[in-house]
Amino acid sequence: MYSRVGVETDVLNASPHRLVAMLFDGLADAMSQARGAIEARNTELKNRALNRAVRILDEGLKAALNLDSGQLAGDLRDLYAYMCMRLTHANLHGDGAAIEECQRLLAPVREAWTLIGERAEAAPLSQRAA
Repeated sequence: MYSRVGVETDVLNASPHRLVAMLFDGLADAMSQARGAIEARNTELKNRALNRAVRILDEGLKAALNLDSGQLAGDLRDLYAYMCMRLTHANLHGDGAAIEECQRLLAPVREAWTLIGERAEAAPLSQRAA
């Protein structure tokens, strides 16, 4: 219960950039849990973790995209849709390789998002408003 209150507090106080970073963190965690569950042959945990991962992609990351902002947003939408398909496949077939593929696809996007946040925080206040 205490961890849930902590997460809710983080969400309420987070910037839009931090909220997306939290979605990336949750997605990475869910995929790791699913891989572990497949190895442990824990079908219930695998199902929960992969359903959570797909929801984060579909209802969180895809929903946060501004598709009017250009080609990158459209490419990310397509990537997230592909990952949803692969994670659904992984859930149906217990396919750890499909989860690993999604983890590899997510890594550079997540890393880029982190770097954007670090640069924004390091920028002088006069540049942040611009």
